[in-house]
Amino acid sequence: MLHVRVLTAILMLAAFVGALFFLPPLGWGLFLAVLLFGGVREWARLVRVYRVSRYVFASIATALGLWFAWLSGLLEGAVGDERLQYLYGAASLFWMIGAPLWLRVRPERFPLWALLPLGALILVATYCALVHLRNIGPGVMLMFMAVVWIADVAAYFSGRKFGGRKLAPNVSPGKTWAGAYGAFVATAIYAALWIYLLPELVPAALTEKPGGALWMFPLIALLTAASIIGDLFESILKRRAGLKDSGAMLPGHGGVLDRIDALLPVLPLAAWVSMQ
Repeated sequence: MLHVRVLTAILMLAAFVGALFFLPPLGWGLFLAVLLFGGVREWARLVRVYRVSRYVFASIATALGLWFAWLSGLLEGAVGDERLQYLYGAASLFWMIGAPLWLRVRPERFPLWALLPLGALILVATYCALVHLRNIGPGVMLMFMAVVWIADVAAYFSGRKFGGRKLAPNVSPGKTWAGAYGAFVATAIYAALWIYLLPELVPAALTEKPGGALWMFPLIALLTAASIIGDLFESILKRRAGLKDSGAMLPGHGGVLDRIDALLPVLPLAAWVSMQ
Protein backbone atom coordinates (compact mmCIF):
# COMPACT_ATOMS: atom_id res chain seq x y z
CA MET A 1 0.00 0.00 0.00
CA LEU A 2 3.00 2.30 0.28
CA HIS A 3 3.10 2.87 -3.47
CA VAL A 4 -0.60 3.80 -3.45
CA ARG A 5 0.00 6.28 -0.63
CA VAL A 6 2.97 7.86 -2.42
CA LEU A 7 1.16 8.05 -5.77
CA THR A 8 -1.90 9.65 -4.15
CA ALA A 9 0.31 12.19 -2.37
CA ILE A 10 2.05 13.13 -5.64
CA LEU A 11 -1.24 13.53 -7.49
CA MET A 12 -2.79 15.55 -4.66
CA LEU A 13 0.22 17.86 -4.49
CA ALA A 14 0.30 18.36 -8.26
CA ALA A 15 -3.44 19.11 -8.42
CA PHE A 16 -3.32 21.46 -5.45
CA VAL A 17 -0.26 23.43 -6.58
CA GLY A 18 -1.53 23.63 -10.16
CA ALA A 19 -4.93 24.92 -9.05
CA LEU A 20 -3.40 27.32 -6.51
CA PHE A 21 -1.09 29.09 -8.93
CA PHE A 22 -2.86 28.82 -12.28
CA LEU A 23 -6.63 28.93 -11.75
CA PRO A 24 -8.55 32.22 -11.56
CA PRO A 25 -10.54 32.91 -8.34
CA LEU A 26 -13.68 31.27 -9.73
CA GLY A 27 -11.76 28.17 -10.84
CA TRP A 28 -10.02 27.94 -7.45
CA GLY A 29 -13.37 28.23 -5.71
CA LEU A 30 -14.87 25.45 -7.82
CA PHE A 31 -11.81 23.26 -7.28
CA LEU A 32 -12.14 23.65 -3.52
CA ALA A 33 -15.88 23.01 -3.71
CA VAL A 34 -15.09 19.39 -4.58
CA LEU A 35 -13.09 19.09 -1.36
CA LEU A 36 -15.82 20.90 0.57
CA PHE A 37 -18.37 18.35 -0.67
CA GLY A 38 -16.11 15.46 0.34
CA GLY A 39 -15.36 16.96 3.75
CA VAL A 40 -19.00 17.64 4.61
CA ARG A 41 -20.01 14.16 3.48
CA GLU A 42 -17.35 12.66 5.74
CA TRP A 43 -18.45 14.84 8.66
CA ALA A 44 -21.99 13.53 8.18
CA ARG A 45 -20.58 10.01 8.25
CA LEU A 46 -18.79 10.70 11.52
CA VAL A 47 -22.03 11.90 13.11
CA ARG A 48 -23.82 8.78 11.84
CA VAL A 49 -26.08 10.26 9.18
CA TYR A 50 -27.54 7.69 6.80
CA ARG A 51 -25.74 7.23 3.50
CA VAL A 52 -28.20 8.97 1.13
CA SER A 53 -28.71 11.84 3.57
CA ARG A 54 -24.95 12.43 3.66
CA TYR A 55 -24.94 13.31 -0.03
CA VAL A 56 -27.99 15.54 0.33
CA PHE A 57 -26.46 17.39 3.27
CA ALA A 58 -23.08 17.69 1.52
CA SER A 59 -24.76 19.10 -1.59
CA ILE A 60 -26.66 21.70 0.46
CA ALA A 61 -23.53 22.73 2.41
CA THR A 62 -21.45 22.97 -0.78
CA ALA A 63 -24.10 25.11 -2.46
CA LEU A 64 -24.18 27.28 0.65
CA GLY A 65 -20.40 27.67 0.57
CA LEU A 66 -20.42 28.63 -3.11
CA TRP A 67 -23.29 31.05 -2.55
CA PHE A 68 -21.53 32.75 0.35
CA ALA A 69 -18.25 32.94 -1.58
CA TRP A 70 -20.09 34.52 -4.52
CA LEU A 71 -22.11 36.89 -2.31
CA SER A 72 -18.97 38.15 -0.55
CA GLY A 73 -17.10 38.59 -3.82
CA LEU A 74 -14.51 35.89 -3.13
CA LEU A 75 -15.14 34.17 -6.46
CA GLU A 76 -14.27 37.45 -8.16
CA GLY A 77 -11.04 37.97 -6.24
CA ALA A 78 -12.30 40.20 -3.39
CA VAL A 79 -10.68 40.12 0.05
CA GLY A 80 -12.59 42.49 2.32
CA ASP A 81 -16.33 41.79 2.61
CA GLU A 82 -17.19 42.35 6.28
CA ARG A 83 -19.82 39.59 6.25
CA LEU A 84 -16.96 37.11 6.21
CA GLN A 85 -15.90 38.31 9.66
CA TYR A 86 -19.09 36.92 11.17
CA LEU A 87 -18.57 33.55 9.48
CA TYR A 88 -14.93 33.31 10.54
CA GLY A 89 -15.74 34.65 13.99
CA ALA A 90 -18.47 32.07 14.62
CA ALA A 91 -16.21 29.19 13.56
CA SER A 92 -13.26 30.52 15.57
CA LEU A 93 -15.46 30.96 18.65
CA PHE A 94 -16.30 27.27 18.55
CA TRP A 95 -12.65 26.26 18.23
CA MET A 96 -11.53 28.53 21.05
CA ILE A 97 -14.34 27.74 23.50
CA GLY A 98 -16.65 24.94 22.34
CA ALA A 99 -14.08 22.39 21.17
CA PRO A 100 -11.81 22.61 24.26
CA LEU A 101 -14.89 22.27 26.48
CA TRP A 102 -16.05 19.25 24.47
CA LEU A 103 -12.62 17.62 24.72
CA ARG A 104 -12.57 18.18 28.47
CA VAL A 105 -16.11 16.99 29.23
CA ARG A 106 -16.56 14.43 26.41
CA PRO A 107 -20.35 14.14 26.79
CA GLU A 108 -21.14 10.54 25.90
CA ARG A 109 -24.90 11.09 25.71
CA PHE A 110 -24.75 14.14 23.47
CA PRO A 111 -26.43 13.18 20.16
CA LEU A 112 -23.86 13.25 17.41
CA TRP A 113 -26.40 14.33 14.79
CA ALA A 114 -26.68 17.64 16.65
CA LEU A 115 -23.13 18.34 15.43
CA LEU A 116 -24.30 18.32 11.82
CA PRO A 117 -24.94 22.08 11.44
CA LEU A 118 -21.70 22.75 13.30
CA GLY A 119 -19.84 20.75 10.66
CA ALA A 120 -21.43 22.83 7.91
CA LEU A 121 -20.35 26.04 9.66
CA ILE A 122 -16.78 24.85 10.21
CA LEU A 123 -16.25 23.51 6.71
CA VAL A 124 -17.92 26.41 4.90
CA ALA A 125 -15.80 28.84 6.96
CA THR A 126 -12.65 26.88 6.06
CA TYR A 127 -13.65 26.82 2.40
CA CYS A 128 -14.20 30.58 2.31
CA ALA A 129 -10.94 31.16 4.21
CA LEU A 130 -9.01 29.17 1.62
CA VAL A 131 -10.49 31.22 -1.21
CA HIS A 132 -10.00 34.43 0.77
CA LEU A 133 -6.36 33.84 1.73
CA ARG A 134 -5.49 32.81 -1.80
CA ASN A 135 -7.04 36.07 -3.06
CA ILE A 136 -4.68 37.93 -0.72
CA GLY A 137 -1.83 35.87 -2.14
CA PRO A 138 -0.90 32.21 -2.59
CA GLY A 139 2.23 32.85 -0.52
CA VAL A 140 0.20 34.15 2.43
CA MET A 141 -2.09 31.14 2.31
CA LEU A 142 0.81 28.69 2.19
CA MET A 143 2.60 30.45 5.03
CA PHE A 144 -0.40 30.03 7.29
CA MET A 145 -0.90 26.42 6.23
CA ALA A 146 2.77 25.74 6.95
CA VAL A 147 2.15 26.53 10.62
CA VAL A 148 0.09 23.34 10.82
CA TRP A 149 2.60 21.24 8.89
CA ILE A 150 5.54 22.42 10.98
CA ALA A 151 3.64 21.90 14.22
CA ASP A 152 2.63 18.39 13.16
CA VAL A 153 6.16 17.32 12.17
CA ALA A 154 7.75 18.88 15.26
CA ALA A 155 5.19 17.27 17.55
CA TYR A 156 5.83 13.87 15.99
CA PHE A 157 9.60 13.95 16.37
CA SER A 158 9.73 15.62 19.78
CA GLY A 159 7.07 13.21 21.04
CA ARG A 160 9.09 10.23 19.82
CA LYS A 161 12.30 11.66 21.26
CA PHE A 162 11.10 12.67 24.72
CA GLY A 163 7.84 10.75 25.21
CA GLY A 164 6.42 11.41 28.67
CA ARG A 165 2.92 12.29 29.78
CA LYS A 166 0.11 11.78 27.30
CA LEU A 167 -1.69 14.85 26.03
CA ALA A 168 -5.12 13.23 25.67
CA PRO A 169 -4.79 9.47 26.32
CA ASN A 170 -8.50 8.75 25.91
CA VAL A 171 -8.71 10.59 22.60
CA SER A 172 -5.37 10.18 20.81
CA PRO A 173 -2.95 7.95 22.76
CA GLY A 174 0.00 8.78 20.52
CA LYS A 175 0.12 12.48 21.40
CA THR A 176 2.26 13.70 24.31
CA TRP A 177 2.86 16.98 26.09
CA ALA A 178 6.47 16.80 24.89
CA GLY A 179 5.15 16.74 21.33
CA ALA A 180 2.96 19.78 22.00
CA TYR A 181 5.88 21.70 23.50
CA GLY A 182 8.02 20.78 20.51
CA ALA A 183 5.31 22.10 18.18
CA PHE A 184 5.21 25.45 19.99
CA VAL A 185 9.00 25.81 19.90
CA ALA A 186 9.19 24.96 16.20
CA THR A 187 6.41 27.34 15.20
CA ALA A 188 7.93 30.14 17.32
CA ILE A 189 11.14 29.73 15.32
CA TYR A 190 9.03 29.72 12.16
CA ALA A 191 7.36 32.98 13.25
CA ALA A 192 10.78 34.59 13.75
CA LEU A 193 11.90 33.50 10.27
CA TRP A 194 8.63 34.74 8.77
CA ILE A 195 9.12 38.19 10.32
CA TYR A 196 12.79 38.41 9.30
CA LEU A 197 12.70 36.89 5.82
CA LEU A 198 9.20 37.75 4.56
CA PRO A 199 8.02 40.87 6.41
CA GLU A 200 5.83 41.81 3.45
CA LEU A 201 3.66 38.75 4.14
CA VAL A 202 3.00 39.69 7.77
CA PRO A 203 -0.69 40.74 8.01
CA ALA A 204 -1.08 44.51 8.01
CA ALA A 205 -3.50 44.18 10.93
CA LEU A 206 -0.51 43.19 13.06
CA THR A 207 2.14 45.56 11.74
CA GLU A 208 -0.14 48.54 12.38
CA LYS A 209 -0.44 47.73 16.10
CA PRO A 210 2.01 48.87 18.80
CA GLY A 211 4.77 46.27 18.73
CA GLY A 212 4.25 45.67 15.03
CA ALA A 213 5.30 42.31 13.62
CA LEU A 214 6.07 40.94 17.10
CA TRP A 215 2.37 40.18 17.31
CA MET A 216 3.15 37.29 14.99
CA PHE A 217 4.50 35.31 17.96
CA PRO A 218 1.21 35.17 19.92
CA LEU A 219 -0.74 34.71 16.69
CA ILE A 220 1.36 31.74 15.59
CA ALA A 221 1.19 30.28 19.12
CA LEU A 222 -2.61 30.59 19.01
CA LEU A 223 -2.75 28.94 15.58
CA THR A 224 -0.51 26.13 16.84
CA ALA A 225 -2.82 25.50 19.79
CA ALA A 226 -5.81 25.61 17.44
CA SER A 227 -4.23 23.03 15.13
CA ILE A 228 -3.76 20.62 18.04
CA ILE A 229 -7.38 21.11 19.12
CA GLY A 230 -8.63 20.51 15.58
CA ASP A 231 -6.68 17.26 15.34
CA LEU A 232 -7.95 16.05 18.71
CA PHE A 233 -11.56 17.00 17.97
CA GLU A 234 -11.66 14.97 14.76
CA SER A 235 -10.03 12.08 16.63
CA ILE A 236 -12.76 12.06 19.26
CA LEU A 237 -15.46 12.12 16.57
CA LYS A 238 -13.85 9.13 14.85
CA ARG A 239 -13.51 7.31 18.16
CA ARG A 240 -17.19 7.85 19.01
CA ALA A 241 -18.21 6.74 15.52
CA GLY A 242 -15.98 3.64 15.73
CA LEU A 243 -14.02 4.61 12.61
CA LYS A 244 -10.30 4.58 11.89
CA ASP A 245 -10.50 7.08 9.02
CA SER A 246 -13.05 9.76 8.19
CA GLY A 247 -13.42 8.32 4.69
CA ALA A 248 -11.67 6.71 1.75
CA MET A 249 -11.69 9.53 -0.79
CA LEU A 250 -7.88 9.67 -0.83
CA PRO A 251 -6.42 6.16 -1.33
CA GLY A 252 -3.76 5.42 1.25
CA HIS A 253 -4.52 8.63 3.15
CA GLY A 254 -8.06 8.11 4.39
CA GLY A 255 -10.52 10.93 3.90
CA VAL A 256 -10.43 14.67 3.31
CA LEU A 257 -10.96 15.41 7.01
CA ASP A 258 -8.02 13.19 7.94
CA ARG A 259 -5.78 15.52 5.93
CA ILE A 260 -7.26 18.88 6.92
CA ASP A 261 -8.45 18.34 10.52
CA ALA A 262 -5.74 20.59 11.98
CA LEU A 263 -6.36 23.24 9.30
CA LEU A 264 -10.06 23.60 10.12
CA PRO A 265 -9.55 25.94 13.10
CA VAL A 266 -6.41 27.63 11.74
CA LEU A 267 -7.54 28.97 8.37
CA PRO A 268 -10.72 30.84 9.43
CA LEU A 269 -8.81 32.46 12.31
CA ALA A 270 -5.95 33.45 9.98
CA ALA A 271 -8.42 34.90 7.48
CA TRP A 272 -10.21 36.80 10.26
CA VAL A 273 -6.93 38.34 11.45
CA SER A 274 -6.04 39.29 7.89
CA MET A 275 -9.26 41.31 7.63
CA GLN A 276 -8.72 43.46 10.73
